[in-house]
Amino acid sequence: MKYLRSLLPVVAVLFAAPSAAIGAPAGIDPSQINAIYPGVEKLYIDLHQNPELAFQEKRTAATLVARLKALGYQVTSGVGGTGIVAILKNGPGPVVMLRTELDALPIEEKTNLPFASKAKTKSDAGDTFVSHMCGHDLHMAAWAGTAELMVKNRKLWHGTLMLVAQPAEEIISGASAMIRDGLFTRFPKPTYALGMHVDHALAAGVVGFHPGFFRAASTSLDVTVYGKGGHGAYPHRSIDPVVIAARVVLGVQTVVSRENNPLDPAVITVGSIHGGTAPNIIPDEVKLQLTVRSLDPEVHKRLLAGIAREAKGEALAANAPKDPLIETKAGTDAVYNDVALTQRMVAATRASLGADKVVEIPAQMGGEDFSQFGLAGVQAVLLHIGAIDAAKLETARKSGVPVPGIHTPQFAPEREPTLKAAIGAELAILLDLMKAS
Repeated sequence: MKYLRSLLPVVAVLFAAPSAAIGAPAGIDPSQINAIYPGVEKLYIDLHQNPELAFQEKRTAATLVARLKALGYQVTSGVGGTGIVAILKNGPGPVVMLRTELDALPIEEKTNLPFASKAKTKSDAGDTFVSHMCGHDLHMAAWAGTAELMVKNRKLWHGTLMLVAQPAEEIISGASAMIRDGLFTRFPKPTYALGMHVDHALAAGVVGFHPGFFRAASTSLDVTVYGKGGHGAYPHRSIDPVVIAARVVLGVQTVVSRENNPLDPAVITVGSIHGGTAPNIIPDEVKLQLTVRSLDPEVHKRLLAGIAREAKGEALAANAPKDPLIETKAGTDAVYNDVALTQRMVAATRASLGADKVVEIPAQMGGEDFSQFGLAGVQAVLLHIGAIDAAKLETARKSGVPVPGIHTPQFAPEREPTLKAAIGAELAILLDLMKAS
């Protein structure tokens, strides 16, 4: 089983000083990053002001396609919907993939930045504001900057660089869509894959890593419980699905608190409840929407089974007319960072940015469909890049008032240090993996 890899001990000595056997790549002069930075920042601001929701990223994709074609990449658009694959061949050597994401979130931005998003669009829920409160605009800008410098430094590497711009990460669907559309059959299958994601708990310019299982498996469920509607004044003539739903909300929490080993991270959150039309009417049904998260695949199976059992049990106890309907709406597996590849990437990044700029961080319960690339047989590592001013983080630590995080209306990364460090880290890793002899 693939997941038995998680049982391997990950010892701290692996991540001490960079190994002499790995070696450091020929470095990129920081002046090169400084030279392209104005164009990278301009792209970032443009993407920030023009966000698009999952599988709607047509303008975003066109902007990146034009940029990559101008650099000389062989570009294919429309992969898995709106995804992009850009290939740059530079002699014999490994195929290495660098991924970014394209989509934004249905959130109204409230940063008060002069270039804040004011975009609106239509969604399944109606008209909605859209913004890059996820950091994907920063990921794309750094990705494009790295693409430019890899072209300018061809003498330092050999192999095939595969740039992937993935749609619909926010609804954890885009990676699978690209794979189904031939990402690893129509194009060279990479040996290695790298992804970067902003982190509001790290100082801007600091790279965070975690070997092994890093980001949680995530499953979204719709649970509809059924009753028998009637007048609110005569509950004995009805079967109240609101009460059943309330019991389900409380019952599923015991799956975590009383059935799961406390040392195995697990989360069940009921994010929405919908039912009824008036205070004096008992409805026929109530819908609950849940997110289920864990790091261990076996734990995840038990959580899902426990939710189904609790929902059916509460319906049976209330004499409901039929069992609840449980529908899986979206899901992705846990991100597994290949341990040996993580070691190598950490060594390369420390050699480039400095040992104090690369730190180990805990596993996190946020989902990421970057996991699908690893499950498809590619050695993959997802790293985090700090995006918050260090002084603000220290003030937050002392006051106990957290800084605005990703997926909040006030999230505003420190642009310059974050973008420059992301480009520097990506370049260091790519040049190490593809270094010329």
